[in-house]
Amino acid sequence: MARQQLPPWVHAAILLCLLSLGRAIEIPMDLSQPPTITKQSVKDHIVDPRDNILIECEAKGNPAPSFHWTRNSRFFNIAKDPRVSMKRRSGTLVIDFRSGGRPEEYEGEYQCFARNKFGTALSNRIRLQVSKSPLWPKENLDPVVVQEGAPLTLQCNPPPGLPSPVIFWMSSTMDPITQDKRVSQGHNGDLYFSNVMLQDMQTDYSCNARFHFTHTIQQKNAFTLKVLTNHPHNDSSLRNHPDMYSARGVAERTPSFMYPQGTASSQMVLRGMDLLLECIASGVPTPDIAWYKKGGDLPSDKAKFENFNKALRITNVSEEDSGEYFCLASNKMGSIRHTISVRVKAAPYWLDEPKNLILAPGEDGRLVCRASGNPKPTIQWMVNGEPLQSAPPNPNREVAGDTIIFRDTQISSRAVYQCNTSNEHGYLLANAFVSVLDVPPRMLSPRNQLIRVILYNRTRLDCPFFGSPIPTLRWFKNGQGSNLDGGNYHVYENGSLEIKMIHKEDQGIYTCVATNILGKAENQVRLEVKDPTRIFRMPEDQVAKRGTTVQLECRVKHDPSLKLTVSWLKDDEPLYIGNRMKKEDDSLTIFGVAERDQGSYTCVASTELDQDLAKAYLTVLGRPDRPRDLELTDLAERSVRLTWIPGDDNNSPITDYVVQFEEDQFQPGVWHDHSKFPGSVNSAVLQLSPYVNYQFRVIAINEVGSSHPSLPSERYRTSGAPPESNPADVKGEGTRKNNMEITWTPMNATSAFGPNLRYIVKWRRRETRESWNNVTVWGSRYVVGQTPVYVPYEIRVQAENDFGKGPEPDTVIGYSGEDYPRAAPTDVKIRVLNSTAISLQWNRVYSDTVQGLLREYRAYYWRESSLLKSLWVSQKRQQASFPGDRLRGVVPRLFPYSNYKLEMVVVNGRGDGPRSETKEFTTPEGVPSAPRRFRVRQPNLETINLEWDHPEHPNGILTGYTLRYVAFNGTKVGKQIVENFSPNQTKFTVQRADPVSRYRFTLSARTQVGSGEAVTEESPAPPNEAYTNNQADIATQGWFIGLMCAIALLVLILLIVCFIKRSRGGKYPVREKKDVPLGPEDPKEEDGSFDYSDEDNKPLQGSQTSLDGTIKQQESDDSLVDYGEGGEGQFNEDGSFIGQYTVKKDKEETEGNESSEATSPVNAIYSLA
Repeated sequence: MARQQLPPWVHAAILLCLLSLGRAIEIPMDLSQPPTITKQSVKDHIVDPRDNILIECEAKGNPAPSFHWTRNSRFFNIAKDPRVSMKRRSGTLVIDFRSGGRPEEYEGEYQCFARNKFGTALSNRIRLQVSKSPLWPKENLDPVVVQEGAPLTLQCNPPPGLPSPVIFWMSSTMDPITQDKRVSQGHNGDLYFSNVMLQDMQTDYSCNARFHFTHTIQQKNAFTLKVLTNHPHNDSSLRNHPDMYSARGVAERTPSFMYPQGTASSQMVLRGMDLLLECIASGVPTPDIAWYKKGGDLPSDKAKFENFNKALRITNVSEEDSGEYFCLASNKMGSIRHTISVRVKAAPYWLDEPKNLILAPGEDGRLVCRASGNPKPTIQWMVNGEPLQSAPPNPNREVAGDTIIFRDTQISSRAVYQCNTSNEHGYLLANAFVSVLDVPPRMLSPRNQLIRVILYNRTRLDCPFFGSPIPTLRWFKNGQGSNLDGGNYHVYENGSLEIKMIHKEDQGIYTCVATNILGKAENQVRLEVKDPTRIFRMPEDQVAKRGTTVQLECRVKHDPSLKLTVSWLKDDEPLYIGNRMKKEDDSLTIFGVAERDQGSYTCVASTELDQDLAKAYLTVLGRPDRPRDLELTDLAERSVRLTWIPGDDNNSPITDYVVQFEEDQFQPGVWHDHSKFPGSVNSAVLQLSPYVNYQFRVIAINEVGSSHPSLPSERYRTSGAPPESNPADVKGEGTRKNNMEITWTPMNATSAFGPNLRYIVKWRRRETRESWNNVTVWGSRYVVGQTPVYVPYEIRVQAENDFGKGPEPDTVIGYSGEDYPRAAPTDVKIRVLNSTAISLQWNRVYSDTVQGLLREYRAYYWRESSLLKSLWVSQKRQQASFPGDRLRGVVPRLFPYSNYKLEMVVVNGRGDGPRSETKEFTTPEGVPSAPRRFRVRQPNLETINLEWDHPEHPNGILTGYTLRYVAFNGTKVGKQIVENFSPNQTKFTVQRADPVSRYRFTLSARTQVGSGEAVTEESPAPPNEAYTNNQADIATQGWFIGLMCAIALLVLILLIVCFIKRSRGGKYPVREKKDVPLGPEDPKEEDGSFDYSDEDNKPLQGSQTSLDGTIKQQESDDSLVDYGEGGEGQFNEDGSFIGQYTVKKDKEETEGNESSEATSPVNAIYSLA
């Protein structure tokens, strides 16, 4: 993470801006003035012969200047040449060749003259040259014969072009010539071989010249090399051999210089140009080049090495760079050096360039022209293009060497003066006019400008003005105070006011006043100070694995009156926000980071006045690149050295290298791991097996993952040998009762050791004196037939190839095939351990009846029936295994209270033997499983209904059920209550003690043995439990008790009134049909009454179904309770009946725990409370 510095171009712009502040004041164009050259072509002007020629010359002045040209110092009459014209309002020459003509005819030295009535300005002398790209001379080149190890120079000698062509070497098939420290191109275009190797003969060599203007490439006839060698085979394994030259029979030599020749040379360079020093040496091995400066160090800021250290370039040479430099060429045979004496000369350069002089009548002034160079340049003054000596005399002018002094100037002194300074390396020409004017002060910029500037910055308030005599300028703030100059302020010659560091108090109105003897002028500038834009949370450097998500923060604070823009750069270029990126106001998110996302990310927060930058570097950890350039060296019978060049580790260090091999005989195309090496090595000795045609590849591994495999190495075949081992995993097993199959794991390519690998298989019966049977097998199995049942054999398998047999093999015991056992276990005894387990005991069978390997004794058993007659059981057979030669065991996980049958068998590798006699046993009672489908329902706030089903597995005769329940409210738990029920009861209703608490119920079934597994459920939470958990029990509040008492009294009064009216034949506001709502359209509702008649004895429509599913006949009893469901009749506070009519419960059909007593109206009232 770093706050980025301003780029260098910004500093350069600031410097140029500051320099311009001291520049002389220019005359406004509406005032009379001599000509000034504003644009011209370069001194050495090279043009393309295919285009028209353009020689630029533009100037300003008042009146507008006229132009004329000289060519080779003689007047150039444009009107006489129809191809030559001059641009309108310009002096630029255009030479048109569309109608023919040769551009070469117009080569020469041109100079432009711009003239008006106040003087004449001159351009530089422009040397016009036409670009040339001559053809290469045809030549037949004989093959170049050279001894291997000798030096060689292939000369290019390109045709001279203008400008000089770019030289490069390629083959005749346009393939680039690979260059390194042994083979490289010199600055003169020649190709140098420090020593020639046999592989240099594999291509030819052609010098190519590319010409700039014509964009053409010319190719010289190719050189063909013929290399004489003592080692004619170009064995690639020797290329990187540590002693490659001696291995090829090349004699080693001390270095000698191919360029430059000898031990010393000299070189001259002009100041400001680049100095290029070159040393190319021959030798075996190839020499290394090093550079030094005598009596000092190389200038590190300007020096750089090129062409594999064979060239030293020093840019922008100055006089301090002169001296003696030497290059040192060295190899293990010795070293030599070459000294180069460097002299720095200089074309003229300005020390004090003459500037325009603006004077009022009677003023004094001077023009200064100072220049330096090596050799020292001479200075010549001219006026209006003519030598000063031949100009009319002027008593007000005095020449003193490089200075012209003017005294008491008058209007007649107006002219353009030229200073020409030159030496043998070049010249400089400068124009400077003398203008004599009488002008009062005037302001040149718009009035009342607004300048906004950032706090603590340096700023400049411009106030361009003009006047003659040159006015004095003063600045004031807010129309008060003294002249602003000094301290935090500085006024420049051109009138600009610089404030070195802006503070909030600097905000205000600034007035500039220009004054001379002819008057004064003023202007105002309003300055506003803004807060700076600052990134207060900068992005941080991050390291991320490929595929992860990265977020770069960039939080900015800025002046709210300025518009903020946040953008991002990657590697200093604008960042393209693609699908994988998300740019927000304060961050940049990159999803699925890839290797291409690595780099520097710069957050740029900018307003129209300033910007702030913050940079962070994202490092992406990726899998390493594949290793490359695999080479085999140190070739031996059983080993080889493998060397490779590591690939890029992609920012995660390589931890391991895996070397793999492939052979083309047994498993062609299949790669196997050979060995693993630390990530710090790139060369390893590999141990090899005989008679394998190896090919190797290398995989690099780092923390992120594995690289792609390298390209395969060249193949290397080792010589053959007899096998040194025999096949493994030799086995002899019967697949039928009268055979034995002998198998083994075949040997792979690295253990075969030779061609035609085969196996000698031997066998004989164990513990007999039989001779060995043998057979030669090419596969990995052999079947021996006609064998007795399960007889042991001695087996041997020996490897053999064309080079011989392997070592004596080990003897392995195998067995022929098994047959089914002939006998069953006898005297099987059963003892019941508990309700779910029994123990078994039996007698061992004789070994000869097993007819194989005794694997186990096995019991088959099944549940015949349950002692509960009505319970259906599954009679699926199950088994229990007793591995080995055991005589007892336990059969677990039986069902209690059941009848079982059991049989036993002997098991060998072939299968089961005959079954034993069937045994029967009975398991005693056990505890039952949990009751099924235990349901808890809460129809209202007073009762909770429980229902359940009988256990799936009673495991005996049920004697009843036990219910344990407890009330709880939050962390408060009440006393546990226990209820016991008969085995036939599957329902129970609990009367709640309060409407707030919840209940936890635990239910289990019982047999005579005891209680079985329990099931637990909780009552549902009341709808307002969330409220009641946080509030005190409402039933205990005094206001609630009072309210309920008042409601009860009111309801009681209403009931009494209703009964009185009924006894008098009164009318009740009820509906005939329970499913028809009261409506205003019913005409009987006008008086709010309904007459009872004989219909009182009719059953209500839609008679209700009771809880046990039976339809109850409605009785004629008109009790209000009978129209409710038990005690659940409900009333409004005003005593009106809520709900619907229901039938009266049949008292004879109520179950054990249900109340057969009708609920009284009083009970109904209290149930509401």
